This record gives sequence, structure tokens and C-alpha cells, in this order.
Amino acid sequence: MKIGISCHHTYGGSGAIAAELGKALASRGHIVHFFSQAAPFRLGAFSGNIFCHEVEVMHYPLFDCPFYSLALASKITEVAWYERLDVVHAHYAIPHALSAMLARQMLEDKCSERRCFRIATTLHGTDITVVGADRGMQDVVRLAINKSDGVTAVSGYLRDETRRMFSPKKDISVIPNFVDTSIFFRKPDPALRSNLGLGGGKIVIHISNFRPVKCIGDIVQVFHALTTQTDVTMLFVGDGPERSGAEIRVRELGIADRVRFLGKIDDIVPLLSIADLMLMPSNAESFGLAALEAMACGVPVVATDAGGFPEFIRHGVHGYLLPPGDIAAMTEKALLLLTDELLHNRFAEASVQQAGGFETARLVEQYEAFYSGLLEG
Repeated sequence: MKIGISCHHTYGGSGAIAAELGKALASRGHIVHFFSQAAPFRLGAFSGNIFCHEVEVMHYPLFDCPFYSLALASKITEVAWYERLDVVHAHYAIPHALSAMLARQMLEDKCSERRCFRIATTLHGTDITVVGADRGMQDVVRLAINKSDGVTAVSGYLRDETRRMFSPKKDISVIPNFVDTSIFFRKPDPALRSNLGLGGGKIVIHISNFRPVKCIGDIVQVFHALTTQTDVTMLFVGDGPERSGAEIRVRELGIADRVRFLGKIDDIVPLLSIADLMLMPSNAESFGLAALEAMACGVPVVATDAGGFPEFIRHGVHGYLLPPGDIAAMTEKALLLLTDELLHNRFAEASVQQAGGFETARLVEQYEAFYSGLLEG
């Protein structure tokens, strides 16, 4: 098949999954064309079956906003016609599915000669719970969903939220996020601890885009409590609007020497390989890819009993799922895993086994079957 993938190139789960899916499809012989403002951050090395099309946005003084959605539609139109794309897979309803829909409309006259591409849309969360929650955008999101030929969601939670909020006419299939366990596995590098100036204590990690929903302040509170009871260092990976406030709070609490803000890092496996625990206290999470990748590297997770987490984290087996905002309970369970070596080892082994059930190859096969169903329909 010839498959177009439209996605965000920036740090985050949707861009990571889109890139990993494209790479896996290319390795299975499909031709993949990426549409984005820049190469997706997880794309990595060159592949003969992968092509990237950077969307160039025109800026015009009369308008406050750049024409990204229109420029994306134009680029999809061009490539879809000349490369004879079978499917355009939009990761996010807005703007990607809407742009794909517009591109297909622009090709209507030409498509009388042959069948136009099919539109597959994957909902990742923010397009539903944030953009879609805006009353002014609800009809736009609903249109993007209903005009797609097929729609998937990365978790049952997100599927149910979409149905509740939009009552879509389209059926929504669940294809969960995935992890490549040939890449994400524990391979400790003693030199890394030294390079980061870490001692022999335990290491807690958090990876995200630092949006308010990630509850970075809760992590700081939990970690501060942990420092009073054990030798521990905190690694923050990623960047976003909540980072500055967290840095200030860490200094105010006098724990800055135990915290490392590492910024955006593409290759997170070395960091996960030295981590003992991941904290993910999000108020909501459509899936939680960072947690699954941590589990593949043998890192138990203390997370919230919210969103998609319960669909792959079993409380008391792979980590702990606790009510959002319950700092005391998160601290208690985190301390237990950091100080009880036998318990930690059991959770770590169970986490690796669980991650294997979300192996890339298994989920890519589901996407291949999904595309084939659209082409046959």
C-alpha cells in the first residue's frame, strides 16, 4: 500500500506513535509519505520506503493566523495525486483529518479517473478532550470524524469519551498505542549516572510535554516527600508551560540539587534504563505512551486511576493506580517500590511482560487490516 501519514512533528505521544507506525509499515514493504511542518521527532534514520513532505505555510499580513490547515491540504492533494496514495492516515481530527477531507474534495474532478484515497483518522486525546471540548470547535471535530472513512482511538477510554461528547455516526475502533521492545528494553549505562552527576541512590523519572493536565506540581510534592525518607534523584524529561513553575518550586523547597531538568530528549531508553520508578499523576490521559515505554524498560509506574492507564497498568502488579491529586498515597506507594527490592523486582518483571503484549508488530498488523478494510469498503 501507499500510505500518507499526517501528524505533529513535536514532542508527544501522537507524533511518536505516528513516526513509529510509519517506520514499521515501511519495514513491511509499504510506501509511507509523512506530512508535517518538520520531520517527526522519532523518525530517526533514513529508509528507502519513507518520504517526508514539509508543509510550508504562507504568512500574509491581513490574517493573524498562518494557513497551516490549507497548506497541509494542498500538500496532501499534490502528493496523493502524483504518488497515487491509497490511504491518508490523519493523527488528530483537527487539523489533520479536516485537511485530508479538504484535499480529497480538491481532487474530486481528477478522481473521476480513479478512486481517491481513503481517510483513516486516529484520535489521540487532545483533539477530543481539549480542542473538542471547546464549544466553538465541537461541530468541526464532529465533521472531521464523520467524514473520515474509518476512525480509531488509542484507548477504550478515549473511544467512550468521543461517543459521549460527539455522538458520532462513525464507528470507532480501538487500536492501542504500542512499543518496540527491540528498542525499548533495559540496558543500563553506568557512565550515564556519572555524566548526570548522580550518586548511588534511587532514580525517579517523569516524561511529558509539561502541560497542566500532567500535574507537574504533584510530582514535585511527591518527590519532596520522598527526599525526606530515602536517597533519591528526580529526572524530568521534556518541556512545556509547566516547567518554569516546577523549577521555581524545586528551588523554593531546597531540593534543586536532587532534580535534573533535562529538556526534550529523543532517545529516552538510556534514561529509562537507569530509572527505578516513573511518576505519572495526570488528571487525564488518553493512553499514556511514556508509561508503557517505561514498563518495557523494567520501570514500574505510579500513576493515576484515570484515562487509559488502567487499560495496561494493573494496580499492584505493574505499579499502582491512585486517585488524582492524592499526594500522600502516591508518596507511600512510590516509597514502597523504592525501598522494597523484592517487590520492585517483581513489578519490574511483570511490567516487561505486560509491555510485550503491546509489541509494535502486533498492533501494526491491526492497522494494516484496518487500512485494507477501508480500501475494500
